[in-house]
Amino acid sequence: MTSPAPRSRRAKLAVVRRRERITPHMIRLVLSCDEFVDNGTSDHYVKLLFPKPGVSYPEPLDMGVVREQFPAEQWPTMRTYTVRSWDEAAKELTIDFVYHGDEGIAGPWAASAQPGDKLWFNGPGGAYLPNPEAGWHLLVGDESALPAISAAIEQLPAGARAKVFVEVENESEQQKLDISGDVELTWFHRAGTRGADLVRAVEELEFPSDDVHVFVHGEAGFVTQLRRHLYADRGLPRDRVSISGYWRLGKNEDGWQAEKAETARKERETASA
Repeated sequence: MTSPAPRSRRAKLAVVRRRERITPHMIRLVLSCDEFVDNGTSDHYVKLLFPKPGVSYPEPLDMGVVREQFPAEQWPTMRTYTVRSWDEAAKELTIDFVYHGDEGIAGPWAASAQPGDKLWFNGPGGAYLPNPEAGWHLLVGDESALPAISAAIEQLPAGARAKVFVEVENESEQQKLDISGDVELTWFHRAGTRGADLVRAVEELEFPSDDVHVFVHGEAGFVTQLRRHLYADRGLPRDRVSISGYWRLGKNEDGWQAEKAETARKERETASA
């Protein structure tokens, strides 16, 4: 009896066209891609697949085949990145990478990427798009959320009112964003506890009204504080808030995703008890 064929999980292929250092710690890659399908969200993200050193995989890369034929320690490393923009006409996918030297996997890869280099990915996913009927918008995040925040600002309805709070390392990490309408952007430079200024800014903000659509993403520590504030103190309904920790200080994505999965499991058990 023959074994069943592995379930197809074929990844999509992108090829590097050009690289740009837009700030000292942010690298932008523009990639050609014939397979990307825009899902209509401003926070669409992709799961990038980085080969393990010394391991060659059959192409096109199919994670079903990889899991069937390779030991787990040889599976590609997956990292999640928000799409900065997608140009349908040019078939260009733009992704921004936070870069801190040799630390991590994706940043160093982006720093050395050359035109013609291949990048396999799954996705996109995503769920947020600024609600055109909201009275105003609140967008909050750090460098990891800046691509999604930038994309959201560009997709705000004409004349929309928005408060935007972004924390970066220092002035050199500020980016020039395409802002129109009644958008007030405030940059915070990191000092002391990461995210503390963002939390304080939101807590002290006088909301123009409760008719707000909120986007809060970034390091899990300050995101947790703002989740509590927005739901418990402000009483905002959950369907008006997009909030999630993209990462946690001291953990790589593998450790952070494992922690999130364990937290979700415990919450399900508590809910069913």
